[in-house]
Amino acid sequence: MSKIVVDTSVIINGQLITRIESGSIRNSEIIIPQAVFDELQSQASSKKDQGFIGLEKIKKLKELSGSFGLTVITKGTHPSNDDIKFASSGRIDALITDVAKQNNATLYTSDKVQFLVAQAKDIEAILLKPEIKHESLEFLKFFDNQTMSVHLKENQHPLGKKGKPGTFLLTTLSDDLLSRDYLKMIFSQILDVVRITDSSTIEISKTGAYVIQHGEYRIAITYPPFSESFEITIVHPIVKLSLEDYSISEKLMERFSDRAEGILISGSPGSGKSTLASGLADFYHSGGKIVKTFESPRDLQVNSGITQYSKLDGSFDNTADILLLVRPDYTIFDEVRRREDFRTFADLRLTGVGMVGVVHANSPLDAIQRFIGKIELGIIPNVLDTVVFVKDGQIEKVYDLELKVKVPTGMTESDLARPVIEIRNFADNVLEHEIYTFGEENVIVPVAKRVEKVGIEKLAEDKIKETFKKYDPHAQVEILSDNRVKVMVDEQYMPSIIGRGGSNINEIEKYLQVHIDVVQKISEMNNSSHDLPFTFSESKTSLLLTVDREFTSMHVDIHVNNQYVTSVRIGKKGQIKIPKRSETARTIMHTASSQKDIQLFLKDF
Repeated sequence: MSKIVVDTSVIINGQLITRIESGSIRNSEIIIPQAVFDELQSQASSKKDQGFIGLEKIKKLKELSGSFGLTVITKGTHPSNDDIKFASSGRIDALITDVAKQNNATLYTSDKVQFLVAQAKDIEAILLKPEIKHESLEFLKFFDNQTMSVHLKENQHPLGKKGKPGTFLLTTLSDDLLSRDYLKMIFSQILDVVRITDSSTIEISKTGAYVIQHGEYRIAITYPPFSESFEITIVHPIVKLSLEDYSISEKLMERFSDRAEGILISGSPGSGKSTLASGLADFYHSGGKIVKTFESPRDLQVNSGITQYSKLDGSFDNTADILLLVRPDYTIFDEVRRREDFRTFADLRLTGVGMVGVVHANSPLDAIQRFIGKIELGIIPNVLDTVVFVKDGQIEKVYDLELKVKVPTGMTESDLARPVIEIRNFADNVLEHEIYTFGEENVIVPVAKRVEKVGIEKLAEDKIKETFKKYDPHAQVEILSDNRVKVMVDEQYMPSIIGRGGSNINEIEKYLQVHIDVVQKISEMNNSSHDLPFTFSESKTSLLLTVDREFTSMHVDIHVNNQYVTSVRIGKKGQIKIPKRSETARTIMHTASSQKDIQLFLKDF
């Protein structure tokens, strides 16, 4: 009888049994090294599936031996503690080859390294390459072209979600209850395919849980002790869309093409976020950009020219180190979820890589909220410039983020100015929310939309205006809050309104029961004819306003947002220097968000 020594690989993948059943191996003595038994026992004791599978295969091998004239025996010594400790370094494999050499036997293996080592030791060896199985996987029978996902649980009916994102229906696929043995059979089929096909990968492998990507199918498998029963969930994307398939305005398409480099796609589970992310990836790739993805599991349906990265040594942070070396233009980060994911996303964006992140959220505001506390508030607009909310497979809302130094909406005192993140509706540029620091907390405050004054507010404004028309027929009134108003009057009427020591304005406030700010009204003549062009710059110590040299030595009034600030003399070379420590400079910096808010009115002609 010929002698055959088998290693762990040909037992687990079933190639040895396949050869026996096909009649290729007959009338032979099959030697299983003791080290193989001990390794499979150790794996089974650690709840690893390959241990159980291997022991089941040995049991089946002994059952077949009588029918094919085989003798199955065990030889060799038990591996020592050091052998087990250094198993990954090849110590167990060395024990197996020693058994083959001592018994002058042929080594059967599916491990290419083991095969090469045997040849180097002058041991006859046969490499049994895994064969791709062409029979259909059992779980495929539950899918049709309308099925998004299949949910198989022990002692339950098989369920499937049919339809499209946002309009799916959970249906019962069969009246039969699923047994644990049936689910184990499906699990075994999946593991066999993973080991023999390049299109399948094990993304996550833990005690009691597997996540496997098989082609377009994402398979999550859980069993005791992780879950109380055996369960298999298979998700299959049924829709692949390009950006042209979405209702995207020309303005938004231009934003995606030219300006957007910190895009956040948000939505609830199953809303179509990943489908849009895949469409964006293909859009950038077709535009001549180098595109990569960060995924765990790698289930985005993208062009073959796009490289899909997973976690390196269990961390996307390590993947980012490699990513920067390959110099991508855009990176699609699917499922930004853990704290370190947000930091990695921000770090890559700040290095200049265009980033598209996918986040689970019930609203676009919730998606932005998830970044608060993970990275500094002030750099959020530098990391995110466009937030897209997807619902029922369509783009429902888009937000634009911008950082400004201003007084938050609803506050009136200029010394309350601070950095504020404005969140505007991209479609109409309407300011909807503001994010800023209030006390020690970061807050998101909704901004009420301006509407035409009606009802009680209009009556209150008319009543206040009627009161001040006794002093200035052209008085203007602006309601700041429920108990505060601003009244703008000509300078000549202000003394009579205020009264000696403020006695008159106090009486008016008591009568109207509101606090009144009386300010000078800017004349239309000043606004139209005396507006002086200038350029704005800063030095280390001063604000610099520079006008034409012909106005040197003349005087100008400085206004910010149509409010008088101060009068100054134009210095040499047409330059106005305002020390940054002065009250005037602080007022300008707190009140003006851009040069357009500052006006110079010439007083001397």
